[in-house]
Amino acid sequence: MIKKYTGESTLLFTTVIWGGTFAIIKTALGSISPMMFLSFRFSIAAILFLPFVLGRLKRLDAAAIKGGIILGFLYFGGFATQTLGLNYTSATKSAFITGTFVIFTPIFQIIFEKKLPSKGNIIGIIIVASGLIFLSSRGTHFLDIIHELGTNFNVGDYLTLICAVFYSLYIVYLDIVSKKFDNLSLVFMQLAVTAVGAVTGAIIFQATGIEISRFILNKDVIFAVIYTSLLATILTTTLQTKFQKYTTPAKAGIIFSFEPIFASVVAFFLLSEKISNFGLVGCLFIFCGLMISEVMD
Repeated sequence: MIKKYTGESTLLFTTVIWGGTFAIIKTALGSISPMMFLSFRFSIAAILFLPFVLGRLKRLDAAAIKGGIILGFLYFGGFATQTLGLNYTSATKSAFITGTFVIFTPIFQIIFEKKLPSKGNIIGIIIVASGLIFLSSRGTHFLDIIHELGTNFNVGDYLTLICAVFYSLYIVYLDIVSKKFDNLSLVFMQLAVTAVGAVTGAIIFQATGIEISRFILNKDVIFAVIYTSLLATILTTTLQTKFQKYTTPAKAGIIFSFEPIFASVVAFFLLSEKISNFGLVGCLFIFCGLMISEVMD
């Protein structure tokens, strides 16, 4: 029981750190192209982390390497689509759409782990999903929410929705492999695979004209790279890989759904993105969803 609450508290702490990334990265993307930013973020993180796992990597077998590569691919897919999407949508909206992984996670848990979420988790997920809808609304009437669900969806929003699918797959697969293999080795492989994917993607995107290269080394870019590589990559990935196994993927998804709330607060101060009254109702729904899933677990 102690491990369960320690694990869930740690995951909530990582969610606070992730919440700050949306506004910080959104600001930096005015000076650096998305794939180039990811290249810096994950290359620095992988290089800094390598000395701590060099000995462990030599003892890995083929199964562990395969598991780490697959995990890294899902990790890269989530970050690539999310960062590219931030080019075209707001930080608050990106955080909301990313939060929809709470809906996909139990579905993939059933498919890949043959496990049904608990009744408390199911009720919590429904309440959290409702909260996310309210949180995303900028309107003043209930009909505004209905209208917004079917409109104003741009390419950035679709890319972020793909990110949510990647991340829900990542959460479920992490639940499988983190119980089998060395945690720190898995962390490094995720960072390394994502770094390689980002560098490769940057080269391909610039060569084909998909992404126009831009790079201005200013304080926004420097701060974003430092914050994301050290705190929102090395620290959070290490903590998630180590502690998520003490809870279920469905419960982890509910905990991570607090990310849009923290992101909205940071976006308000950094980007002046305001949260509506319905958004405040959504925050309350998300909090209640977590509490219900905890009490009924």
